[in-house]
Amino acid sequence: MLWEIEIRPRDGEPDREAQRVLTSARRIGIDTLPPVAASRSFLIEGGEDESRVRTDIAARLTDPVVEQFELRALPDDGSSKGNGSGTLMTVLPRPGVTDNVGSSSRQMFRASGLDVDAVAAGRKYRFDGDVPQAAIDRLASKVLANDAIERVFFGPLQLDSIALGSPYQFELVKLTLGTLSDEELLALSRNMQLSLSLDEMRTIQAHYRELDREPTDCELETIAQTWSEHCSHKTLAGRIRYREQVGEQTREVSFDNMLKETIFAATQQIRRDLGSEDWCVSVFKDNAGIVKFHDTLNVSFKVETHNRPSALEPYGGANTGIGGVIRDSLGTGLGGRPVCNTDVFCFAPPEIAADALPKGVLHPRAIMEGVVSGVRDYGNRMGIPTVNGAVLFDERFIGNPLVFCGNVATIPVDKCEKKVSPGDLIVTVGGRTGKDGIHGATFSSAELTEESEVVSGGAVQIGDAVTEKMVADVVLAARDRNLYSAITDCGAGGFSSAVGEMGEETGAQVDLEKAPLKYEGLSYTEIWISEAQERMVLSVPPSNWEEFRDLCASEGVEATAIGEFTDTGRLVLNYDGNEVCDLSMTFLHDGRPPVIREATFTQPKFPQLNLPSKDRYDSDLKAILGSLDVCSKEWVIRQYDHEVQSGSVIKPLVGIQEDGPSDAAVVRPDLNSSRGIVVSCGITSGLGDFDAGIMAANAIDEAIRNAVAVGADPSRIAILDNFCWGNCERPETLGALVRAALACQEAAVAFKAPFISGKDSLNNEFSYIDADGIRQTVIIPHTLLISAIGQINDVSAAVTMDLKSAGNAIYLVGETKTELGGSHYFKVNQIEGGAPPEVDLERAPKVFAAVHEAIHTGTVRSCHDLSEGGLAAAAAEMAFAGGLGIELTFPDGVDPTALLFAESPTRFLIEVRASKAEEFETRFAGLPCVRLGEVTGSSSVRVTDAEGRVRINSPLEELKEAWQGPLSW
Repeated sequence: MLWEIEIRPRDGEPDREAQRVLTSARRIGIDTLPPVAASRSFLIEGGEDESRVRTDIAARLTDPVVEQFELRALPDDGSSKGNGSGTLMTVLPRPGVTDNVGSSSRQMFRASGLDVDAVAAGRKYRFDGDVPQAAIDRLASKVLANDAIERVFFGPLQLDSIALGSPYQFELVKLTLGTLSDEELLALSRNMQLSLSLDEMRTIQAHYRELDREPTDCELETIAQTWSEHCSHKTLAGRIRYREQVGEQTREVSFDNMLKETIFAATQQIRRDLGSEDWCVSVFKDNAGIVKFHDTLNVSFKVETHNRPSALEPYGGANTGIGGVIRDSLGTGLGGRPVCNTDVFCFAPPEIAADALPKGVLHPRAIMEGVVSGVRDYGNRMGIPTVNGAVLFDERFIGNPLVFCGNVATIPVDKCEKKVSPGDLIVTVGGRTGKDGIHGATFSSAELTEESEVVSGGAVQIGDAVTEKMVADVVLAARDRNLYSAITDCGAGGFSSAVGEMGEETGAQVDLEKAPLKYEGLSYTEIWISEAQERMVLSVPPSNWEEFRDLCASEGVEATAIGEFTDTGRLVLNYDGNEVCDLSMTFLHDGRPPVIREATFTQPKFPQLNLPSKDRYDSDLKAILGSLDVCSKEWVIRQYDHEVQSGSVIKPLVGIQEDGPSDAAVVRPDLNSSRGIVVSCGITSGLGDFDAGIMAANAIDEAIRNAVAVGADPSRIAILDNFCWGNCERPETLGALVRAALACQEAAVAFKAPFISGKDSLNNEFSYIDADGIRQTVIIPHTLLISAIGQINDVSAAVTMDLKSAGNAIYLVGETKTELGGSHYFKVNQIEGGAPPEVDLERAPKVFAAVHEAIHTGTVRSCHDLSEGGLAAAAAEMAFAGGLGIELTFPDGVDPTALLFAESPTRFLIEVRASKAEEFETRFAGLPCVRLGEVTGSSSVRVTDAEGRVRINSPLEELKEAWQGPLSW
């Protein structure tokens, strides 16, 4: 029997979902709609009679104070239509898409002894009147549902079952490669969504010719997952011939492995220089990088990208992005305990008109709301604080939003290494396997188009934070009992990547029919490459299996042995006794032909511009504070729990009203110690339009600068790189990436900041057919996120950016140059060109060391880094965050526009105790440091030039209002 339980607000109660529909409809250009009513819908399949369903099931789903329900048997006889005309729509998950609400409801009923076979959760919408078909189509795909994961039914539901799947009938599929032409090889790669190049397909073809047989579909899919850009980073690790022209200087470099010879090489050099003082533990060889923290604990850090899934299904994409990086921590060493999350987002401006959107693109505001809520729900539900991040905007992110998710974890010092031994059981724990996420790894290596929403919907996964929390708890308990010898997360590529990587040095044999499934009907290949979430794979010695299984069962976590690691050097997969895959680990991991590409870079000229002379800059300052990149992100931050676990010392928002922008987070991961970690980031994607190398150096400087501003020791800061780029088959695009990597190497060595982990996401482009029938391609700006993890000996010494006391002195530390190219001053005044800011790698480390020493000795009351908006924006933020005024005076001979708004790196605005001013100045002897003014008891930001003329005099209330207004949703 199939029942529908429809739950709607009681009369007089607000219908929040209906209000959202009307607001979202107006946002996409549908201004006139008849009244709409929304309700929740549950489909219940089971053998209960109507009275039991009504009293025991429907009542459990309804809050009788504010809700009422209606029960009907399906197929619907039309009772759901109600009286009169109108449009009725029901939204349900697509078959195979994870339905967390339905699944948890079924578990609740089962635990209560109720006979329920299946539950599906959906939504219902009634429009009190006819809606034009064009509006219906737009509403259905852009407001009411997401085509990638949901389906819409019109009129009364005529379903008679929601059961998923049917028994799978085994049939071994073999593919004919040996006789295919080049065109046919590429067609096969494209049709199977393998994202393999012609050279790669030729290599596979030749391999099987040598074996004198054809591959099975499972073998070909396994190779595609392992060789994907997402898993193998084949472009950055490829052979590249690079040529750059900077002014009159020409440089040519040939790389055998660009990543190893730049990013990795920087870390190796730093570690050699540190010698016995090396504080790195594990770099670029595990799911996350690990550094020393104190005698008993180390800390790990990893940042992932989840861009393409978030473009198709923002909530699910971001949800599983943060879930996946948390699993990276759980799968590092023998398992890390998640301490805090980070997130950085890049969106198109949310005010873009709906009719300006290309086909196949969700509205930027819908993407932003979905992404933020996805990260929010996962982190909050797992009890992990989200403590640091950034949000940037650029129209070129219209088809490709960037979603960076990070996690910091602690690991006992004796649990940082893993080892797989032949004979160990291959054990999967956590969520069951379904069709969700199939081809996720290969999908993330391809360009998005207006058709991606249709053809790649299966690549979107839906997360379940509650299940992952249970998995995390039981894994850490098993770790402390020494019940397993190795662990990794089941992420991109599913079992194929997890088992394939763990068994690379040994071999592995898997019985696929043993894998727990969400529903019937999955083929052996779907089981193998599914990216269903919340799964971990462990290597468990047979002698520990019974204790491990019982521990998992006691916590309600499913654990299943699906095979064993061998000593054959081969990956062998069986399904019900039938061999479906037999691959050499050597060919799988080392057989991919290297990417061989040309890369070119020509640095444009940066002519200095004559800056416009102005008497007053109040309106410029307010415009900058109100620009999307600079303005308050409180709407985002307040949705996150940054207090859970009780370790947060400096939070994302600081000041007397806790609404000022913190430079970095300070967290105590061990509550028995006063030692803290500092988490910060640097991202300056707009500078990539000038020079990707300049952008990279600025991003590193900014990440370290933010950490130093709160008290981090610059000699103990490690960094991570996340490159998001366009199609690197173009020499100039790849050239910009190489230029950035070379700059990363140089800057990291100069700052003695080792890279410990990283990730790249390439081909971030969106193609569509415009109204004139012409194919257009939108390429994201070159984007490099640098994340930093620093340390502070005693968290009580940390400082925040808000002003503290009237009478204290204000100092500008660092050199300001006339570098306004890419600045927010130029953006709000629509000025193009100019010279971008460049990092002085010889002086910058000395400045950072001096600032740290000043903070460490207690002379600094507040400190704020100068970045977006320059000195004027920083002064305003410090003032309204502290509720105090500030008065500054220009030194002689400086350009007022440059001093106020240049975004030169390695600069701080620092509040110093009046009694410590002389000591502070002495510490900075030989470094750029000038006293600009003092903190006042007024309620304004006042800036005068050397002649006494007022250049800025704005009330704090007006400045704060400009800053908080744009995203006060």
